[in-house]
Amino acid sequence: MNNVMAVFLNGIAQLEYDRDRLLPDHQAAYLDKMDAKMDAGILVGNETVTEPDQNQRTQFAAANLAHALQAQDEAVAAAMCSYLAIRLPDLKQVKIEDEDGEISIEFIFDEPYRKQVAVDFSGLH
Repeated sequence: MNNVMAVFLNGIAQLEYDRDRLLPDHQAAYLDKMDAKMDAGILVGNETVTEPDQNQRTQFAAANLAHALQAQDEAVAAAMCSYLAIRLPDLKQVKIEDEDGEISIEFIFDEPYRKQVAVDFSGLH
């Protein structure tokens, strides 16, 4: 069974999270700390949500994931990817589109991720 969650930016796979691999204790503790910080409230757009539900938390993490990918902040991107994969165990793909600074994020629960295959066109004339 494919137990991998993938993150795409503009149609290109950026990260994969294999749920079959055990998350190290310190990383699991970091995710718990993230939840504890979110308990104090999160900023969604220009509005502070004082008691975010699971949906608002995952949307917040996905937005931070998108920004981390754009900033090439691998540590934050990996943490946000892990958060989404662990907190949403049925999530298969996160599709992030950035069109002239307008970001859209889509969660895919019903379409398993299949690795992209590079095609070499150098030998074609």
